[in-house]
Amino acid sequence: MGILNLTPDSFSGDGLLQKDSTADKLHIDLESILKKARDMVEHGADILDVGGESTRPGAQIVSADEEMERVLPVITTLAANVDVIISIDTYKAGVAEAAIQQGAQMVNDVWGLHADPALPEVAAKHHTPVILMHNRSSWANAEIKERLGGRYVGIPYDNLVEDVKRELLESVAIARSAGIPDDQIIIDPGIGFGKTVEQNLELMDRLDEFRALGYPVLLGPSRKSFIGYTLNLPPDQRLEGTAAAVSIGIARGADIVRVHDVPFMSRVVRMADAIVRRRIAENEG
Repeated sequence: MGILNLTPDSFSGDGLLQKDSTADKLHIDLESILKKARDMVEHGADILDVGGESTRPGAQIVSADEEMERVLPVITTLAANVDVIISIDTYKAGVAEAAIQQGAQMVNDVWGLHADPALPEVAAKHHTPVILMHNRSSWANAEIKERLGGRYVGIPYDNLVEDVKRELLESVAIARSAGIPDDQIIIDPGIGFGKTVEQNLELMDRLDEFRALGYPVLLGPSRKSFIGYTLNLPPDQRLEGTAAAVSIGIARGADIVRVHDVPFMSRVVRMADAIVRRRIAENEG
């Protein structure tokens, strides 16, 4: 899954919107965004995840109208020009509805269907797969350093893995009660969202316990702060750390990896997957 951040304030510095020099508004360069999307697909992206609101600690909340202004022209353009699955990264029902009508085929909700009670019905109505992410983010627990960016500190869990599993299954129950079938549900442990550096490392190492819940697992470690704080590196220098996290994630059972650096990570994914598949084939044999 390749990331297309249609924001001016992405934590990783890859936001694709820029201030218009002649007006106090953001500019959408559809030609350059389409070029980036095509490059991702050419280098192995199977899904393009389009988001219009930054999720970094301390980021400004974006209204549904503004979010739609950012994402809908891009989704329309991608749907007409790129032959891959398009995912809308939103927790707002109105944005999801409009995005699906313009060609999005998947909903990626960073709040696991807890933020907008209308979103499950939208996904069910359109028979759209949903990614349910675990999230305990709270600005009260955010710490931001100029060089390394934001991270979460002092996030309380009684039992980290069991708490995250339980809360993910609560999201699954919401989806199922709305009529979303099990084969359209993907879970995401929410690396970086309301977890400390150490908690993120533990979740990465124990990802197989989430795979055991019976749903496909999406993993999103790309350029995240747990890598930056572990290696003492800013977001633009976290390529190797991301590669290590992606490799471990695949070894632990991740089915989808959400990344910024598609050309590099596609090679990492193919290599790690080849090793894992060989082991699985030997065990089955």
